Amino acid sequence: MCWLGLCVLTTHALASDDDYEDTTAKYQATYNWQRHPAFNSPRGDGPNSLSSSSNTMYTFSATAHWGMRPWQGGELYFNPEVVTGVPFTGALVGLGSFTNGEITRAAGSKPSFYRQRLFLRQTWGNGGGEEKVESDFNQLAGTVDKNRFVLTVGNFSTLDVFDDNAYAKDPRTQFMNWGNWTYASYDYAADARGYGWGFAAEWYQDNWALRLGRMSTPVTPNVEAVDLALAQHFGDQVEFERSHLLGDQPGKVRVLYYHDRAIVASFNDATRYLQNLGYPTQTGPQALINVRAGNKDKTGLGVNIEQAITPDVGFFLRAMKSDGLTETLAFTEADGSLSTGFLVKGTAWGRGQDTVGVAFMRDTLSDQRINFLKAGGVSFFIGDGSLNYAPERVLESFYSYALNRNAWVTLDHQYIQNPAYNADRGAVKVYAVRLHLEY
Repeated sequence: MCWLGLCVLTTHALASDDDYEDTTAKYQATYNWQRHPAFNSPRGDGPNSLSSSSNTMYTFSATAHWGMRPWQGGELYFNPEVVTGVPFTGALVGLGSFTNGEITRAAGSKPSFYRQRLFLRQTWGNGGGEEKVESDFNQLAGTVDKNRFVLTVGNFSTLDVFDDNAYAKDPRTQFMNWGNWTYASYDYAADARGYGWGFAAEWYQDNWALRLGRMSTPVTPNVEAVDLALAQHFGDQVEFERSHLLGDQPGKVRVLYYHDRAIVASFNDATRYLQNLGYPTQTGPQALINVRAGNKDKTGLGVNIEQAITPDVGFFLRAMKSDGLTETLAFTEADGSLSTGFLVKGTAWGRGQDTVGVAFMRDTLSDQRINFLKAGGVSFFIGDGSLNYAPERVLESFYSYALNRNAWVTLDHQYIQNPAYNADRGAVKVYAVRLHLEY
């Protein structure tokens, strides 16, 4: 079983010599430095634009993953974390798909300590043969029935359970861009760091899996405080998964539907608000704030494919469409998203612990969001003051070099066309160096 920021660490993490664990203590630390040179922006920078001048950013995180078995079938996990980091432009603005998945948890140059996760997982077996579970982050070594029911309750991330992918999931070890570790248009309920309170149920039967979950929303969009009134405000998701063999190589297909309910602004209401004021240029998302009223629903449907081509080459594809009627609740500014690419192990050149990746992303906006931005609107993450709309496109490639069994250094390059969906700006080139340690 996989968990956000942890599941794909199985590619690198050291497995225990024991086949069964009652307790676990594992640790990770990741430093990510990025830079973009100056880029073309004939009309200058807007209120929520990525700075067109040369800029740097960094993030650092250190996490402990502690777990134990309190009773038969039960697992209890606690993850404290320390983070620090400063985004481009000094604020998290100017892109649909941001270039560093760790930046959501960073809160400035001063280190911040917080509880990342505290959750209970209970597994009930239902036969079908046994599967071995390797020792990993938030995963105790042991065995489980192939057919089983799993319940997760507590403080965790929606992405710990939903939208897994063997080749594009973890910004600490794989692709760095947000659009490569989940659907960019998946506005999953969470606090500003990407976590919340709730539950998720998983049912595994032969080659099928069904997952259902409800998570807390932020009290207002993109803040740390969460709303625990889960009967009134919530993020629901349903996912079907089918495992298969294609040419003797394993693969999976997942279909995900999500439904958020929260007090958010309608883009049409916010556009009318601007029109009534005579199309002013906003210095912040005030139009959205001023028209937030009553519960509104947001939905989306996506497909996620992972397929091994050979034991050392894997392919992935994600595509999702959200309704795009309301402002972003908890993730990023995208209403349609596509990401696809390949991951290759370095076995062919004698570097089996190394990884090469290349991926392409294309994000789009709804007509309602486009009209709001064209009217001079500013949302939480984007707003150049005007908009010559075009889909945001990103090409990302990286090489991860294993220094030893516990450390990897990664060189990454991202080429971004139409940043924040504005054809009048860019292209942006982002260069990155990442150091990742785990024990």
